[in-house]
Amino acid sequence: MIKQFFSTNTQSWSLLISRLALGAVILPHGMQKALGAFGGYGLSGTVGFMHGQMGMPVILVLMVIAAEFLGSIGVILGAGTRFMAFSITLTFFGAMFLGGHIHNGFFMNWFGAQKGEGIEYFILVLGLAISILIGGSGKFSVDNWISKKLK
Repeated sequence: MIKQFFSTNTQSWSLLISRLALGAVILPHGMQKALGAFGGYGLSGTVGFMHGQMGMPVILVLMVIAAEFLGSIGVILGAGTRFMAFSITLTFFGAMFLGGHIHNGFFMNWFGAQKGEGIEYFILVLGLAISILIGGSGKFSVDNWISKKLK
Protein backbone atom coordinates (compact mmCIF):
# COMPACT_ATOMS: atom_id res chain seq x y z
CA MET A 1 0.00 0.00 0.00
CA ILE A 2 2.87 2.38 0.81
CA LYS A 3 4.51 1.59 -2.53
CA GLN A 4 1.27 2.42 -4.34
CA PHE A 5 0.94 5.72 -2.42
CA PHE A 6 4.35 6.89 -3.63
CA SER A 7 4.22 5.29 -7.08
CA THR A 8 4.25 7.55 -10.10
CA ASN A 9 5.13 7.63 -13.75
CA THR A 10 8.77 8.51 -13.16
CA GLN A 11 9.19 9.91 -16.68
CA SER A 12 6.05 12.05 -16.82
CA TRP A 13 6.76 15.66 -17.74
CA SER A 14 3.02 16.41 -17.82
CA LEU A 15 2.58 15.42 -14.16
CA LEU A 16 5.59 17.56 -13.24
CA ILE A 17 4.16 20.56 -15.10
CA SER A 18 0.69 20.02 -13.61
CA ARG A 19 2.20 19.68 -10.14
CA LEU A 20 4.25 22.86 -10.43
CA ALA A 21 1.36 24.83 -11.92
CA LEU A 22 -1.05 23.75 -9.18
CA GLY A 23 1.45 24.47 -6.42
CA ALA A 24 2.41 27.86 -7.87
CA VAL A 25 -1.23 28.96 -8.05
CA ILE A 26 -2.31 27.68 -4.63
CA LEU A 27 0.79 28.60 -2.58
CA PRO A 28 0.18 32.39 -2.62
CA HIS A 29 -3.38 31.79 -1.35
CA GLY A 30 -1.98 29.63 1.43
CA MET A 31 0.65 32.25 2.23
CA GLN A 32 -2.09 34.87 2.54
CA LYS A 33 -3.95 32.73 5.04
CA ALA A 34 -1.00 31.34 7.00
CA LEU A 35 1.53 34.19 6.91
CA GLY A 36 -0.37 37.33 5.97
CA ALA A 37 1.65 37.63 2.75
CA PHE A 38 0.27 39.30 -0.38
CA GLY A 39 -2.22 41.37 1.61
CA GLY A 40 -3.70 38.37 3.45
CA TYR A 41 -5.02 38.30 7.01
CA GLY A 42 -2.48 35.85 8.41
CA LEU A 43 -3.31 32.88 10.59
CA SER A 44 -5.21 34.63 13.38
CA GLY A 45 -7.06 36.96 11.02
CA THR A 46 -8.06 34.11 8.72
CA VAL A 47 -9.22 31.94 11.62
CA GLY A 48 -11.11 34.92 13.04
CA PHE A 49 -12.85 35.65 9.75
CA MET A 50 -13.63 32.10 8.67
CA HIS A 51 -14.72 31.01 12.14
CA GLY A 52 -16.30 34.21 13.38
CA GLN A 53 -18.02 35.53 10.25
CA MET A 54 -18.44 32.41 8.13
CA GLY A 55 -19.19 30.07 11.04
CA MET A 56 -16.67 27.38 10.09
CA PRO A 57 -15.34 25.23 12.95
CA VAL A 58 -11.79 26.23 13.91
CA ILE A 59 -10.41 22.77 13.10
CA LEU A 60 -11.86 22.98 9.59
CA VAL A 61 -10.36 26.46 9.10
CA LEU A 62 -6.95 25.14 10.16
CA MET A 63 -7.32 22.23 7.74
CA VAL A 64 -8.14 24.64 4.88
CA ILE A 65 -5.08 26.74 5.71
CA ALA A 66 -2.88 23.63 5.92
CA ALA A 67 -4.23 22.29 2.61
CA GLU A 68 -3.48 25.54 0.81
CA PHE A 69 -0.14 26.32 2.46
CA LEU A 70 1.46 22.97 3.33
CA GLY A 71 -0.42 21.11 0.59
CA SER A 72 0.89 23.38 -2.13
CA ILE A 73 4.46 23.08 -0.84
CA GLY A 74 4.09 19.30 -0.81
CA VAL A 75 2.72 19.34 -4.35
CA ILE A 76 5.58 21.52 -5.59
CA LEU A 77 8.17 19.23 -4.00
CA GLY A 78 6.28 16.12 -5.00
CA ALA A 79 6.22 14.96 -1.37
CA GLY A 80 3.15 12.99 -0.36
CA THR A 81 1.72 14.30 -3.59
CA ARG A 82 -1.44 12.22 -3.73
CA PHE A 83 -2.41 13.16 -0.16
CA MET A 84 -1.59 16.82 -0.77
CA ALA A 85 -3.56 16.88 -4.04
CA PHE A 86 -6.48 15.19 -2.27
CA SER A 87 -6.45 17.85 0.47
CA ILE A 88 -6.45 20.61 -2.15
CA THR A 89 -9.27 18.84 -4.01
CA LEU A 90 -11.43 18.66 -0.87
CA THR A 91 -10.69 22.26 0.04
CA PHE A 92 -11.57 23.70 -3.35
CA PHE A 93 -14.55 21.42 -3.88
CA GLY A 94 -15.86 22.69 -0.54
CA ALA A 95 -15.11 26.30 -1.41
CA MET A 96 -16.85 25.99 -4.76
CA PHE A 97 -20.04 24.47 -3.37
CA LEU A 98 -20.19 25.44 0.31
CA GLY A 99 -18.54 28.82 -0.25
CA GLY A 100 -21.33 29.83 -2.60
CA HIS A 101 -19.28 30.23 -5.78
CA ILE A 102 -21.53 27.80 -7.63
CA HIS A 103 -24.33 30.37 -7.34
CA ASN A 104 -22.23 33.07 -9.03
CA GLY A 105 -22.16 31.38 -12.42
CA PHE A 106 -19.22 30.21 -14.45
CA PHE A 107 -16.98 33.23 -15.00
CA MET A 108 -14.55 34.94 -12.69
CA ASN A 109 -15.61 38.40 -11.62
CA TRP A 110 -13.02 40.19 -13.79
CA PHE A 111 -14.89 43.48 -14.03
CA GLY A 112 -16.84 43.53 -10.75
CA ALA A 113 -20.11 43.15 -12.62
CA GLN A 114 -21.41 40.10 -10.73
CA LYS A 115 -22.11 39.27 -7.10
CA GLY A 116 -18.95 37.19 -6.61
CA GLU A 117 -16.50 34.83 -8.24
CA GLY A 118 -17.78 32.06 -10.50
CA ILE A 119 -16.45 28.52 -10.75
CA GLU A 120 -14.02 28.62 -13.68
CA TYR A 121 -10.95 28.94 -11.41
CA PHE A 122 -12.20 26.07 -9.26
CA ILE A 123 -12.65 23.83 -12.29
CA LEU A 124 -9.02 24.42 -13.31
CA VAL A 125 -7.71 23.78 -9.79
CA LEU A 126 -9.81 20.65 -9.39
CA GLY A 127 -8.75 19.36 -12.81
CA LEU A 128 -5.06 19.74 -12.00
CA ALA A 129 -5.42 18.33 -8.48
CA ILE A 130 -7.43 15.29 -9.59
CA SER A 131 -4.96 14.58 -12.42
CA ILE A 132 -2.11 14.59 -9.91
CA LEU A 133 -4.13 12.55 -7.44
CA ILE A 134 -4.62 9.86 -10.09
CA GLY A 135 -1.21 10.00 -11.79
CA GLY A 136 1.15 10.86 -8.96
CA SER A 137 3.99 13.33 -8.95
CA GLY A 138 5.95 12.56 -12.12
CA LYS A 139 9.57 13.55 -12.68
CA PHE A 140 11.84 15.25 -10.16
CA SER A 141 9.79 14.54 -7.05
CA VAL A 142 10.41 13.32 -3.52
CA ASP A 143 7.78 10.62 -4.11
CA ASN A 144 9.70 9.45 -7.17
CA TRP A 145 12.87 9.15 -5.11
CA ILE A 146 11.04 7.28 -2.30
CA SER A 147 9.37 5.00 -4.84
CA LYS A 148 12.75 4.03 -6.27
CA LYS A 149 14.14 3.35 -2.76
CA LEU A 150 11.15 1.11 -1.91
CA LYS A 151 11.72 -1.14 -4.97
